[in-house]
Amino acid sequence: MRVGRPVAAPPQPVCDYCQAHAVLARFGDAAYPYRDDHGALWLCAACEAWIGVRARSTRHVPLGRLANPALRDAKARLHAVLEPLAQAKVRRDGVNPFEARAKALRWAAGEAGLDGATHSLHGLALDDCERVIAQVEAFLAARSAAQPAKRS
Repeated sequence: MRVGRPVAAPPQPVCDYCQAHAVLARFGDAAYPYRDDHGALWLCAACEAWIGVRARSTRHVPLGRLANPALRDAKARLHAVLEPLAQAKVRRDGVNPFEARAKALRWAAGEAGLDGATHSLHGLALDDCERVIAQVEAFLAARSAAQPAKRS
């Protein structure tokens, strides 16, 4: 029997797509989507939507919103377009990669008209990801057009 203050129930996310409660899935469960152990995650099997759990979380706190295949693809594309900017910041300013990625995302989200407090891909919706991707691609295209051609 536990003595002391009561512990709050762990958060159980609701699927944005079908409004069902997600279930906690672990490696070895039939519905677990990965071949290897990537850690526990919240899963809505009907929508194929899931989100990871914070590392070392005893209450299984979700990292953000459940993401279906389209949203996961958009987040991967957004990460891919932001990564060159983050790596350039690491080389130029000597910051760690996590800080550089967070700053790149905050800048891009602000340029796209999203909340300036965005520091993670986990809370973004599909249309938000698409807007930020378009903003970063436009910035990179304008920057490459403005740079003089290298002479060999």
